[in-house]
Amino acid sequence: MKHKIFAAILVICGVATAWAEPGATLASNNDKPLDMLDETVIVGNDTVSIIIPERNYSRFDRGLYNYLFTPKGQWMFGLTASYGEFSADDVEVLQAISDLDFKGKQYSIRPTIGYFIRNNQIVGVKFAYTRGEADLGSIGFNAGEDLSFNLHDISYYSSKYTIGVFYRNYVGLGRSRRFAVFNEVSLDFGSGSSRFKRYYGEQLYDTRTNITEASLNFSPGVCVFIMENLSFNVSFGVFGLHMTKESQITNGEDEGSRFSSGANFRFNLFNINFGIGVHI
Repeated sequence: MKHKIFAAILVICGVATAWAEPGATLASNNDKPLDMLDETVIVGNDTVSIIIPERNYSRFDRGLYNYLFTPKGQWMFGLTASYGEFSADDVEVLQAISDLDFKGKQYSIRPTIGYFIRNNQIVGVKFAYTRGEADLGSIGFNAGEDLSFNLHDISYYSSKYTIGVFYRNYVGLGRSRRFAVFNEVSLDFGSGSSRFKRYYGEQLYDTRTNITEASLNFSPGVCVFIMENLSFNVSFGVFGLHMTKESQITNGEDEGSRFSSGANFRFNLFNINFGIGVHI
C-alpha cells in the first residue's frame, strides 16, 4: 500500500554558518593545554566542566565519559505533528476483491515542555491528541460459490487525549555538544472514545467504546543539535507496561466492560517518534 503520509513537525528552516558549540565556548587557561577531565566550557555566565562526573561501579576504568550536552537550567519546548491519508486508489488488490471503496485519515499533535534539573537530565510534561477516521463504502470478495461476501457502509472513528510526565537522561558523545543518545521514561494517562457503525443484514449496529488507560514506557533515542538552539530527536518505543479499561454500548444498550493489562518488549516500526526541540 502506498501511503500518503506527511510529517509536519514544524521545523524552523535555516543554515548554520559554522558548526560551533551551541551556546558555549571553551574556557581559556592562559593558552596552556588542559587535562581532559579539567576542560571546561562557558555557558552563559557560568563555567561548566565538559565532563560530567560519574561514579565508576566497575573494577576497571574503561575511559568512557558522559560529555556535557545540555546544561542545567535550560528550558526545552517541543512539538511533533503528523498527518496521513489512505484511500482505495493507493491499494493494489487481488482479483478476488472487487468494488473496493475505502478512505481514511489519521492525524496527531504532541506538544512537550521540559526543564533541565541537572546537566544532561530533563523532566517535563507532554500532551497528545490523536484522531482517526475510516470509511468503507463497499467491498466484495469472491473466491468461489462457498466463499463470497459483500460489505458496505462501514465507518470507524476514534479520538484520544493523553497527558504524561517524563524523565530523559542524555549521554553526550563528544566535546562538540552536537550529538547525544538518551533514554526516556514516561508515565502517561489517556482517555478516549471510538465509534464503529456497520450493517448486519438490514440492521444498523452502532457501537461506542470508551477507553481509559495508563502506561509506563521506556524509549531510547538519538538527539542532534541542527542549529544553536534547535535540536532534532528520534526515539523508539521498545518496552512498556499498560493497563486499559474499556466499556461498550451498542444501539444504546450496555454491552459490558473489561479490564486488561500487559507488557511488551519489542522494537515496533510503528512506534518511531520524530521531534523538534527549542532550547532556551
